[in-house]
Amino acid sequence: MRRRIADILVTLTVAVWTLAPIVWVVSLSLKPPTLQNDGRFLPASPTLDNYTGLFTKPMFTTALGNSVGISLIATTVSVIVAVFAAYAIARLRFRGSGLVLGTALGLTMFPAIALVGPLFTLWTELGLFDTWLGLIIPYVSFSLPLAIWLLTAFFRTIPRALEESAQVDGATRLQALVRVILPAAVPGVVTTFLLTFLACWGEFLFAISLTSTEASRTVPAALAFFTGDSEFQQPYGAIAAAALLVTVPVVVLVLLAQRRIVAGLTSGAVKG
Repeated sequence: MRRRIADILVTLTVAVWTLAPIVWVVSLSLKPPTLQNDGRFLPASPTLDNYTGLFTKPMFTTALGNSVGISLIATTVSVIVAVFAAYAIARLRFRGSGLVLGTALGLTMFPAIALVGPLFTLWTELGLFDTWLGLIIPYVSFSLPLAIWLLTAFFRTIPRALEESAQVDGATRLQALVRVILPAAVPGVVTTFLLTFLACWGEFLFAISLTSTEASRTVPAALAFFTGDSEFQQPYGAIAAAALLVTVPVVVLVLLAQRRIVAGLTSGAVKG
């Protein structure tokens, strides 16, 4: 009985610790600008003005479109390239396959901030600074190793007999990959796509360093440039509302696809 009570207390403590900041952000987003510093945890007079006001700001709507477009393109390119790379590592026998996979894993631990300065100079000279392509390239570069690692682990769990049967029936290796392996690898591909998309969607460092106007600035970077109605007012409510608006759809997407995500991660975790 004491063990159960202790477990419940620990669970409640973790839940409160985790949910308190989220509740605070929600509360702040529902407060009018004049009551943002009233000291209340919950709003005395909730309002949706912060949410409706966002869609009257071109800075936010443009940044939202940039985030959707750049993240989808970068994720799609990363997953497509990773499918072929992971299949080659998992199925083809060649020297250095382990080194390639290890290098991909090592790149995920490389500090991105070390590349911001050189990329800023290079992108300025090439005309890629403050463009979609200027963000898509680094997004693909840093999300591709993770995608390759996840898909390689998943492809290794798919029996070779499936593609061998397809090749016996006259299919080429590419046809076997597209028509046999990929349909069986849907949970792994969906998992990889979602995790890669989340990484691109919430990226801040490149978005703030490689853009200077609203032309290609994404939402995480745009939030840093929100201003209040006057120079003495901080737009905490608008920032909180914007953060929730760009977070809730992603959370809903993950919840809807959670079964596929779990299936993809657990299938790639063991070899069977």
